[in-house]
Amino acid sequence: MKPDVPFIHPDCEITDATFGQYVEIGRGSRLAHSHMDDYSYCDRFADIANASVGKFSNIAAFVRIGATDHPMEKASLHHFHYRSADYFEDADHDDAWFAHRRSRRTVIGHDTWLGHGAQIRPEVNIGPGAVIAGGAIVTKDVPPYMIVAGIPAVPMRPRFEPRVVERLMELAWWDWPHARLRDALEDFRNLSAEEFLERYEGTI
Repeated sequence: MKPDVPFIHPDCEITDATFGQYVEIGRGSRLAHSHMDDYSYCDRFADIANASVGKFSNIAAFVRIGATDHPMEKASLHHFHYRSADYFEDADHDDAWFAHRRSRRTVIGHDTWLGHGAQIRPEVNIGPGAVIAGGAIVTKDVPPYMIVAGIPAVPMRPRFEPRVVERLMELAWWDWPHARLRDALEDFRNLSAEEFLERYEGTI
């Protein structure tokens, strides 16, 4: 892993995507019109479009984020009328439709975990520390540090009690520099969230 170059495995399709430090993109994944921030990664065959992914996000294999829409209010769902140049020599693609799709951003918060095969719909916001169960289809915003599961996904339980969530959000350890993360590595490994807070609150 390198701070300045993402580790992109073979057979990926990358279109108009940007990356932070220490980012990894799993084999066969597809990213379009998206940003993955520092330390985030996706496993094999993730499909990420029109998304802003925060720091330290853990994205499992076959996750789909920001699946593109079809125009349900029009006479046809088919893409012949917006990918028109593929079908008609004298027609252009519908640039306005593609701009509309790209405007519907999905936001994945810091230190999130998206389980195998989960789907996150366009314009959904996943709060920091949230966990999305494998196979879930998320159609609504998820609060910070909430665990959701199901089709459609519903809250199962918070990871921590509200005051701990507030303190973690205030600490915002995901913004620490690389050297500070290394200094705190043993505490990340060995302390509970509350013990970690007690040690590091007010130290910056």
